[in-house]
Amino acid sequence: MAEIINMTVNGITYKITCTGKESLLEILREHLGLTGAKEGCGYGVCGSCTVIVNGEAVTSCTLRGKDKLEGIEVLTIEGLAEKNGELHPIQKSFLEAGAVQCGFCTPGIIMRLYDLFTKNPNAPEEEIREALSKHLCRCTGYEAIWEAALLAQKRINQ
Repeated sequence: MAEIINMTVNGITYKITCTGKESLLEILREHLGLTGAKEGCGYGVCGSCTVIVNGEAVTSCTLRGKDKLEGIEVLTIEGLAEKNGELHPIQKSFLEAGAVQCGFCTPGIIMRLYDLFTKNPNAPEEEIREALSKHLCRCTGYEAIWEAALLAQKRINQ
């Protein structure tokens, strides 16, 4: 039986017809064509599907069902850049630091850092490390990711 779920994604309100069993990740990718968030593990452990829901970083593969999705506000990597196409400082920092590598995990990491720096632009290094610890990088580019995170924090605080 089809259900209609109302949600706002990147500032646009949608009425999405689905079974009600799809995860937020599936809705973003399959119904809305927003493929930045990736499914790595499907259990919320790898962090590659991280998006912002109602102001909090969440793994979108773990949110499913009309009761959890109805009326939510979602920000994805596609909505992070400015309307004029200007990249967010975190995105710029990842490019400049060479922290993109294969790019599979990058959107989730960027969204997690966005959540952290939105709430605490002066987060100490241990908080940044804690946020990054929720993500797995298959390319093991952790040093570049760390450098990008510190560069992003510097840019945000300018």
